[in-house]
Amino acid sequence: MQIIGNGFLARNLDAAFGERFPEVTALAAGVSSTSVTDAAAFDREAEVLYAALRGCVAQGRTLLYFSTASFAMYGHTAAPATEDGPLFPPSAYGRHKLALEACVRASGARHVVLRLSHVVGPHQRPHQLLPAIVRQVGSGTVTVYRGAHRDLLDARDLMHVIDRILVADPGDVVVNVASGRPLPVEEIVDGVAARLGAAPDRVYSTGPLARTEVSLERLRALVPDFGTAGPVAPGDPGYLGMLLDRYLDRPVAAPAR
Repeated sequence: MQIIGNGFLARNLDAAFGERFPEVTALAAGVSSTSVTDAAAFDREAEVLYAALRGCVAQGRTLLYFSTASFAMYGHTAAPATEDGPLFPPSAYGRHKLALEACVRASGARHVVLRLSHVVGPHQRPHQLLPAIVRQVGSGTVTVYRGAHRDLLDARDLMHVIDRILVADPGDVVVNVASGRPLPVEEIVDGVAARLGAAPDRVYSTGPLARTEVSLERLRALVPDFGTAGPVAPGDPGYLGMLLDRYLDRPVAAPAR
């Protein structure tokens, strides 16, 4: 696999696949935070994508492109959002990703577009969701947005999905990849605090309800054994605990007093 990038996803891809799938170019570079609004950062990612697409068209390669299945793309959902449904991204990041998806589809390159929820695993950068929560808990003060939910996915489950989809070679496709169970951010904070033995102060901020649930129907059709890469299946009640135990490399501790 040709991997463009050297960050969190790129390092996990390299560890999982190495020299496998030599006909695939994985674009794992660009904007990695849903809160980014910087036009220059968006432009840099677009230029990298354009170059990758030109190379894939010229060489007959398949592009693996990572988009988002977060609130930034789908907004608050009353029912699980499908890949083919109408889209009105509520943020600059979501609009940027949707525009780049359109470039991928119009390029003529073979492609697999994976819309990802919040992936958790080794090599995460400090600004990403779980490292940021861990840092705040460790500092003694956590900001919690009421009504905010996040869908966490183990990087191992993502690598399993990529493996199965590339082996199946389904043709040009866009697929939601998530656990299917958005969790209140406060529940994630509770889990981190318990494992660190901490009792941080919580500063509550009020905002709009942010709960995004996406349809996994297409994912499960393409990857019938989705969830078998780890000891607990995505969406199961113990999935969050397994993720936090692995990420923090420690069991639940007694709260600090």
